[in-house]
Amino acid sequence: MDAILYWNHVALEANKVSHSNGRNEQTGPTLSSRALAIVHLAMYDALAGVAADPATLPPYLPGLPAAPAAQPGTSAAAVAAAAHAALAALYPAQRAALDDAHRAAALEGAGISAGHAYGLAVARAMLADRADDPGAGDAGYAASMAPGAHRPDPDNPTQGYHGPFYGTARCFAVSARHALDAPPAPGSADYARYVRQVRGKGIAAELAATLLDPGLPADVVPRTPDEYVAGIYWGYDGAFGLGTPPRLYNQIVREVVRVRGGTEAEHARLFALVNAAMADAGILAWAEKYRHDLWRPVVGIREHDAAMGPAAAGGNPISSDCDPGWLPLGAPSSNALTRELTQTNQQYPCQHVRLGRPKNFTPPFPAYPSGHATFGAAALHTVRLFYGTPVGDRAPDLLFQEGGADLAFVSDEFDGRTADNLGTVRPRHARTFPGGLWQMIEENGISRVFLGVHWAFDAFALDAALAPDHAQTTIGGVPLGLRIAEDVWVTGNGEAPRRATV
Repeated sequence: MDAILYWNHVALEANKVSHSNGRNEQTGPTLSSRALAIVHLAMYDALAGVAADPATLPPYLPGLPAAPAAQPGTSAAAVAAAAHAALAALYPAQRAALDDAHRAAALEGAGISAGHAYGLAVARAMLADRADDPGAGDAGYAASMAPGAHRPDPDNPTQGYHGPFYGTARCFAVSARHALDAPPAPGSADYARYVRQVRGKGIAAELAATLLDPGLPADVVPRTPDEYVAGIYWGYDGAFGLGTPPRLYNQIVREVVRVRGGTEAEHARLFALVNAAMADAGILAWAEKYRHDLWRPVVGIREHDAAMGPAAAGGNPISSDCDPGWLPLGAPSSNALTRELTQTNQQYPCQHVRLGRPKNFTPPFPAYPSGHATFGAAALHTVRLFYGTPVGDRAPDLLFQEGGADLAFVSDEFDGRTADNLGTVRPRHARTFPGGLWQMIEENGISRVFLGVHWAFDAFALDAALAPDHAQTTIGGVPLGLRIAEDVWVTGNGEAPRRATV
C-alpha cells in the first residue's frame, strides 16, 4: 500500500466531512489549504527522515529528532502516525473515523514502534511550527462604505467576512510574498467591459429574461449551457458532502498520479509541493484580497452608479450598466437541503432561506484576486513542473491523457448524486481537457464569472477579444498562482518544499 496516497484520501475525506458535520473545523478555503499542507508536510518529513536521503528527500522542518533506522514497517508507521496525529489535532470531532483509518492501514513489521514514535514527533513539530497562524474570523474588522469596496452579499447580508487577517500569516514555502497590480478601476472603460461580461454570463437563472431589455449595452451576452456547467463543475464552495477547492485540486492530482504511477517517495514530494503551494496561495491571495478590497459583482452591478450605495450622491438618469435588481447565479449551495436537515449553524458559507429553500451565495470575502484561480494555478502548475514542464511555460500540455487519449474527470458537483439548492440531482458529467492541466487552470479561473461571483480580471487580464494572456501580466489569481508554484519549485530545487521565513 502507498501510505501517502492512503492518507491523502483520508485527509480529503476529513475536509469533506468538516463541511458537513457542523463542527466548523478547518472550514473555508484558507483553513482547508492550511490543514492539507500541515498534514502532507508532516507525512513528507516522516518519510524523508526514515529514508535518510537528504540529497533527494531533504527535510522540510529543521531540528527534527533523529529518525530510526529503516526496518520493515518503519516508514509506513511513521507516515501513518504523522498523518493521524496531525489530522486528529486539526479535526478532533472526527477522531473516531481517523482512528478507524489508522487501524485499517494494517501496519506490520519490526519497525512499527520506532516509526510510530518518530511520526508523532514530526506531527507535534509541524503543528507547533504553525501554532501562531491567524484564524479566519473577522473580529476587529470593519468594511469600508466607499464605492468599489467589498461589502456583504445583499442577498445574504449577515454572512460576515472570511479571513480578513489571514493574509498576515507566515508563508509555507515561497521565498517572497508575491503581490499583484491593481485591477481595472471602477469607472474606467476597461472595468465597464468586465461589468457587462459578468452581468450577462453570471446572472441568476430566474432573472435571465431581463437580458432581453433593448436598453442594455450590446455586449451583455447570456451564459451558454456549457458555461453554466463549467461554473458549477469547479464549485466546491464549502458545500455539504463536497468540501472546498483544495480538495478538488487534490482529486485531480490523484488522477494524474493514477495514470503516471510513481514511487511512494515521489508521491510524498509531489503532494507536499502541491499542498504547500496551495497553502501559500491561500495566504497571499487573502493578503491581496483585503489590500485591494474590491467589491463582488452582486454589489458592483447593483451599485454601478453614483446615485447608488452607502455614499450615494443624487443624480439621474441611472447608468445603463447599473442594475439595482441584479443577482448572480451564485456559488452553488450543493446538497443544501440535506445540510438544512442535519445542521443549522454552519459558519462558512453563511446561507439563508429564500422561498423555503437554501440560497446560492456570493463568498464572504473581497473579489480580487480569485481564490479559486490562485489555488488552481498554484496546485496544477506545480504538477506540470513536477512532470517536466519548464518554468515559464504557459502552453497546453498532455498531462491529462492516458494512452494518448484525453482523460475524463468527473467533478463531485456533477457526479449524478449531488443535488442543487432546489434538491434536484444534477446529471453525471464526464469532462475532458485536451489542453491538459493548463486548460484546467484557465477554465477553473474563468468559471467563477459564469456563477456571477467574480470579475474575469480576478482570474486574469483579458485583451479586447476576451482571450487570456498570462505571460506578461501581474493581474489576477492565475498569474499569482503560477508565480507561487514556480517559486516553491525553484526554491526547493525541484525536490521538496523548503520552509519559508517570509
